[in-house]
Amino acid sequence: MDISNFEGLLVGLCTFLIIGLFHPLVIKGEYHFGVKCWWAFLLLGLACTALSIMVGNSTISILLGVTAFSSFWSILEVFEQRERVRKGWFPKKPKKQD
Repeated sequence: MDISNFEGLLVGLCTFLIIGLFHPLVIKGEYHFGVKCWWAFLLLGLACTALSIMVGNSTISILLGVTAFSSFWSILEVFEQRERVRKGWFPKKPKKQD
C-alpha cells in the first residue's frame, strides 16, 4: 500500500473539517459584524481560488478549491444567519450602552 492510496481519505477528512470550520465562522462573523462581513468571505474565496490554480500539488490545490467554495457558500449563509437571528434561533448581539 502506497501513501497515495490514502489521498482520497485525507481530502475527505480535510473537506469535512473545512466545512465544519466555516459554520462557526459564519455565526461569529454575523454576530460581531453583521452581514457586512460577507466581503471577507469573498476575498478569502478569491484568494483561495487563485492559489488553487497556481499550486502544483494536486491535493493542496483541491483543498484550496474546497476552501474557496466553502467561503463563497458562506456569503449566502451570512445573510441566512441574519434571518435565523431575526427569528430568534440564534442570539442577537446586544447594543452597546453609552
